[in-house]
Amino acid sequence: MRLSGQDYDEIDAGLVGHDAFLRARYPGERAGRQPVHTVYVPADRLDDFRDWGAIALRAMDEHDFPWPDPAVRAKLVHEPIEDLRVDFEDGYGVRDDDQEDAAVRRAAAILAAGPRPPFLGIRIKSLEAATRRRSLRTLDLFLDAYQDLFTVTLPKVSGPDQVTAMVTLCEKLEKAYGLSAGALTFEIQVELPSAVLAADGTATVARLITAAGGRCAGLHYGTYDYSAAAGVAAAYQSMEHPVADYAKAVMQAAAAQTGVRLSDGSTNILPVGGTARVREAWELHRRLVRRSLERGFYQGWDLHPAQLPTRYAATYEFFRDGRDAAVSRLRRYLDRQDSGIADEPATARALAGYLLRGLDCGALDDAGFPRAELTALT
Repeated sequence: MRLSGQDYDEIDAGLVGHDAFLRARYPGERAGRQPVHTVYVPADRLDDFRDWGAIALRAMDEHDFPWPDPAVRAKLVHEPIEDLRVDFEDGYGVRDDDQEDAAVRRAAAILAAGPRPPFLGIRIKSLEAATRRRSLRTLDLFLDAYQDLFTVTLPKVSGPDQVTAMVTLCEKLEKAYGLSAGALTFEIQVELPSAVLAADGTATVARLITAAGGRCAGLHYGTYDYSAAAGVAAAYQSMEHPVADYAKAVMQAAAAQTGVRLSDGSTNILPVGGTARVREAWELHRRLVRRSLERGFYQGWDLHPAQLPTRYAATYEFFRDGRDAAVSRLRRYLDRQDSGIADEPATARALAGYLLRGLDCGALDDAGFPRAELTALT
């Protein structure tokens, strides 16, 4: 051996900065449960969200849901919505200040009264010049009336400066309301091509995560705004269009191991009308949910109560289909048995994470290993 202790120290010293960067930038997957969907409800129709489970069950019965599952029905009774977003943006529209102020206070009161889903938040208007001050006012008013934990969704982000401004806003509001530093987090909606690819050819979305300074909880893909901005004709805008797949692949690479979670978008083909039309929409939604899951997007948007049955049916099917193979493969890895697959530690983490997600969403009652062991592996 020709290297001295001084040589080792020199290499260590040269990489101190990069080691610190890796720890800060790539802390690994965020701990805890991730909801399988986010439901957007316009602020002026918030009363309706507690009826979504009952409406979904009626749709299943009325149109003879093709994939019956007692667990899905139980989910719709006990926890139909996992993540609720009170929408003050596109779903709500532009109102005068008095109207929106009243809607903010009323939404806060409804949520505070409970019951409410395990995850919730609000979508404010964008920080573009035309809606910026209204956006700030809405968030300020909501915090004044509701100070439990919630997530803010920031739409139509076009560059890092807007994210930096959002961080400044969070800091000011935390100080004003006596909240702990970092209490306010936000999701970034990727709805514009400029949020994926910058004018200089760099990946904007990676810079958005950096600008958030640890406050970005998720990246949410906006199917229709993004597709329209990319020039896709309305009839062909879809979660599975090539422009969508490209945007989501860049998002996925930028967010990997940062603790920033990903959410796919929505389909606007709703299961309403006659049975034939409802079933056609169900088939599409079920296929798109499964497609997202297979591509590593474990969350999506739902826009209508009758989309809930296919959300849960597809999600439960995804985890049940792969449960036995994942358990066997992980057990063989842990026991150092030859499985015919040369698995790496990263794959073991992925297998454990897959089984934990199945437990969290209710698809699996038994993941083959104690939860604590799976959590330790991730």
